[in-house]
Amino acid sequence: MRKPSIVIGAWILFVLLLSPLALHVTHGLSPYGFDNPRSQVVWADNQVAHVAGLKSDPPWLIQGVSFSAADHWARQTAVPTRWLYRLDQGIVLLPGASRKAAISAFLGDLRHQGATLTPVTQNQVAQKVIHDTKATLGKSSLVAFPLLAILLLAVFGSVMAAWLPLVVALAGSVVALAVVDLLERWLTLSIYLTDIVSFLALGVGVDYALFISSRFRQELRAGRSVSEALTLSMRRAGRSVLFSGMAVSLAVITLVFGGNAYWRGLAIGGAVAVLADLLATHTLLPAILAALGPRIEWGKIPGLSGGRLWSRLAAWVAARPLPALVLGLIILAVPAFWGRQLVMQTPANLAVMLPAQDPLRQAVRLEQRVWGRGTLAPLEIVLDYPTTTANPATWSNVARVRSQLAGFPDVAQVYSPQIPGMSPRDMAALFRQASLLPSAEKRAVGAFTAPQDPHLVVLYVISRSGPDAPATIRLSRHLVNVLPHWVPSGTRTGVGGLVPFLDSFNQLTDRRLPYILAAVSLVALGILTWATGSVTQAVFGVLFDGAVAFATAGVLVLTVQQGHFGLAPLDPESAITPLIFVLLFGLSMDYEVILLHRMEEIWRRPTSVQEAVEAGLRSTGSMITGAGMIMVVVFLALFRSPLEIMKTLAIGMTAAILLDTWIVRTLLVPSATALAKRWAFWPAKNL
Repeated sequence: MRKPSIVIGAWILFVLLLSPLALHVTHGLSPYGFDNPRSQVVWADNQVAHVAGLKSDPPWLIQGVSFSAADHWARQTAVPTRWLYRLDQGIVLLPGASRKAAISAFLGDLRHQGATLTPVTQNQVAQKVIHDTKATLGKSSLVAFPLLAILLLAVFGSVMAAWLPLVVALAGSVVALAVVDLLERWLTLSIYLTDIVSFLALGVGVDYALFISSRFRQELRAGRSVSEALTLSMRRAGRSVLFSGMAVSLAVITLVFGGNAYWRGLAIGGAVAVLADLLATHTLLPAILAALGPRIEWGKIPGLSGGRLWSRLAAWVAARPLPALVLGLIILAVPAFWGRQLVMQTPANLAVMLPAQDPLRQAVRLEQRVWGRGTLAPLEIVLDYPTTTANPATWSNVARVRSQLAGFPDVAQVYSPQIPGMSPRDMAALFRQASLLPSAEKRAVGAFTAPQDPHLVVLYVISRSGPDAPATIRLSRHLVNVLPHWVPSGTRTGVGGLVPFLDSFNQLTDRRLPYILAAVSLVALGILTWATGSVTQAVFGVLFDGAVAFATAGVLVLTVQQGHFGLAPLDPESAITPLIFVLLFGLSMDYEVILLHRMEEIWRRPTSVQEAVEAGLRSTGSMITGAGMIMVVVFLALFRSPLEIMKTLAIGMTAAILLDTWIVRTLLVPSATALAKRWAFWPAKNL
C-alpha cells in the first residue's frame, strides 16, 4: 500500500460522518415483528383492535415514599388501605373496585410528595424491557473493553499490536450500526438488534484483525520487508478472513427462513455487522499495518508466550490421533446428553424477562397472586357473524359460546356483553338503539362490540393458570379448533391476545428451526469445500459443528432451562436460541478456515499429513483459542444486562465458542485429519 495515510484519513472522516447515525440507532428499532403472518391470531388481533377492550383500574407501583405515608394519603382520599401491599422496593396499589376519582386523588397526592408512580401493565413491562435493552450496550461495553484490552495484550504480547484490533473493530461497529439505522426506516428491526450487531461486529472485527496482524508480525520476524509482509499477510490470512467473513454472513442470512419480520431483521443486521468488519479489515487494517511497519512491536512484554503448550499438544494430537478424537467426542457427549431436552419459549408474561428483584416484576407477581394468574393476559375470543348484533340469532349463539367456554376446567371467568336477565331478543333490541344508550353503557358494550362493524363480538376468557402455563397454552390451542363447531355457518372465529400470539411465534420457530439448521449446514458444507478445496474437511466440519450444537443445547438446558448454577429456571428464548446455533456454525467456519488453510499450506510443500497437522496446530492453536476467548469476553459482557434473554445469549455463545475452539479445533479436526491420512484433503490436486 503506497499511501496508507490517505486511507486512514478517509476512514477517520467516514467514521466521524457515520457516528451520529450509529448513536441514533436505537430510536427506530421495534419491539414488534414476532407475528406469524399465516396465523389466525393475526386476524383475531386485528379485529380486537376495533373494540375498546376491557377497561379497569390498573395496579400501580409506588416508589419514593414510605408505606406509612401511602397509608395516610389513602385514608385521606377514601382509598381502602387493604388495597396497599408492601414490596421490597416499593408499594403496590391493587384497586378492588372502580373508584376512579378517589384513586386519581390518591395518586395525585403521592406525586406531589415526590413519589414515582408506574402503572403495572404489560405495556409498561414492555417499555422497561426496551429501556433495559438499550442500556445493555453501555453497561456491557464498560466491562468488555477493559477485559478485551487485557486479553489482547496477553495474546499479542505488545501494546501497539493489542490496540490495533480494537480500533479496527470499533470502526466496523460504527459502520454496521449506521447502516442498521438507515435500514430501520424501511424494515422492522428488533430492539435486540443493537446489542447483537454491536457485540458481533466487535468480536468478529477483533478476531479478523488478530488473524491478519498476527500473520504480518510473523512475516516481519522472518526478515521480510514491510511491503512483502503485508502482501503475504493479505494474500494468505486476508484470504482466509475473506472466506470466513463470507461464511459467517451467509450463515446469519439463513435466519430469513425463520419466516417473519423479526428473523429477517436479525439476518440482515447480523450480515451487515460482518460485512462492515470485512470492509475495515481489508482497507483500514492494511493501511495501519503499512504505516506502523516494525513499530507494531512497540511496548513488547517479554515472557508472554504459550509456544511450549501448543508444541506439546500439537505433537500429542498428531502422534496419537485416535485417543485425541475419542477424548474430544466424550467431552462433547456429556452436555449433548441433555441437549434433546431443550424447550424454547418466548414468554407471554413479559415480566419474567426482568430480574427477579425488579420491583415491576414483583408487582406483576403480586397482581397474579391477588387477582388470579390468568388476569395478566386474557384470551380474546373473536366472533365475526354473518348476522349483526341487532339480530336475536347473534345473541343466542353468543350465550351458547359463553356457556361452552365457562365449562372448561381451566377457565376462571368469561366476560361477555350478554346482560344477565336479558333474552337474545332483548339484547338485539338494545343494540338496535345502541346510539341512544347513555355514555356509561356505550363504554361498557364498546369493550365487546365495534360500532363500525355490527357483525363483530369479542368475549374475554380468564384462565386459572398463568399465561405461560402449559394448561393455558393447551386451552388457547383447543379453543382455536372447537370454536368453529359452536357457531353458525358463515361465522369466522379466532383467538387473540398475547398468549396465542407468542405461542404462534414459538410454534413457527419450532417448525422453522430444522430449515434454518439445514440451510446453515449446506452453507457450511459449500463454503468449506470452496475455501479448502476438500470435501472431506467440509464434511468433518459440518459433523463436528452439529455435535457442538447438541452440546451447547445441553449447556442451555442445564443452566437456563433447569436453573442450575445459580440461575432461575426459564425456558431458553425462542427469539434468541436459533441465533446461537447459527452464529456457532458461522464462527466455527471462521476458525476452521484459518486452521485448514495453515495445514494445507504446510502439506503442499510437500510434507506428510501428520507433519502438516502438527505444524498447523502449533502455529494457529494459540491464535484460534485466543480469538475464541476474545469472543467469549465479548459475549460474557452481556451478563451485565438485566434481561434474561441477553444472559441466555451470553451462556449459549460462551459454551459454543469454548467447545468449538478448545475441543473441535484443538482435538477433533486435527485428529480426524491425521486419521484420514491421504484422504484428508480430498480431492486436492496433489493427493
